[in-house]
Amino acid sequence: TMPTRTLAGTTVEVNDEGFFTDPDQWTENMAPELAAEEGIDTLTDPHWTVIRFMRKEFDEKGTGPTVRALGKTSGVTVKELYQLFRKGPAKIAAKVAGIPKPRGCI
Repeated sequence: TMPTRTLAGTTVEVNDEGFFTDPDQWTENMAPELAAEEGIDTLTDPHWTVIRFMRKEFDEKGTGPTVRALGKTSGVTVKELYQLFRKGPAKIAAKVAGIPKPRGCI
């Protein structure tokens, strides 16, 4: 069975690394809790820009964008991405956005 965890009062299924296995279970209320675990105390507007962009890309393409794609198309530069999500923007943003880990992320 898959591991589960409770976020914003809802039980969700995650994989061994803590990524959502069913992105439909995610809500925006869960993002602050997920972010806090990654050392992000406050989700600012740029954080939300990236999170919502990740969700949109995933909905349209079935996979999260790479850091390069994020930097080109989300309206947030690569440099800013690394300031917002220090431990690796594509991976951490995907986790906070409740989508599976992007391909090519370690």
